[in-house]
Amino acid sequence: MNTADRDPNGFISAMFSYEFLDDGVDYSSIEQIHQGEFDEWISALAGSGLFTNSEIRSIHQTWRMNPRTLFDALLADADEVTARRCEVIWAALEEVSPSAAGTGIS
Repeated sequence: MNTADRDPNGFISAMFSYEFLDDGVDYSSIEQIHQGEFDEWISALAGSGLFTNSEIRSIHQTWRMNPRTLFDALLADADEVTARRCEVIWAALEEVSPSAAGTGIS
């Protein structure tokens, strides 16, 4: 498989979405993502063996520039009600700190 041609979001969603939503909406995880705190997520991706080092760096860079990309991948398999709850939390965080979510600056 040519790794340059694949979209990692499907793999990320498959790895994390159920864990992310398993016990209901996890406010602290959403807040960490919004603030650009990705170390746990990146470590899990690196340890999975599904991604090359180059892909890990690229994913991390993408998340730093736009944390919303991780958030969206995690919600890919969420039911409509859960997705709306998470969107409300994200919107509230945007109101408190709009610049951090748009730039990856925390």
